Amino acid sequence: MEHPLIGNIGELKEDELTDKINELTKKYMIAQRSGNAHLCQQIAMALETYRNKLSEKHRASNKGDFDDKIDVT
Repeated sequence: MEHPLIGNIGELKEDELTDKINELTKKYMIAQRSGNAHLCQQIAMALETYRNKLSEKHRASNKGDFDDKIDVT
């Protein structure tokens, strides 16, 4: 489930998405150590949103890389 309060992250670059994921992961660990389950849930949803967008960008950038390598016909 993606976080409903995150706006449009489509214009972020891959390195910006990775930085945000790293930052949220650190915050998740802090929330987990403090025992705040509700905050962990919110951060986990935000992480999923950013990870989904990053994997989408990876797929889009690698889409045509192997078109000339494998000929199935």
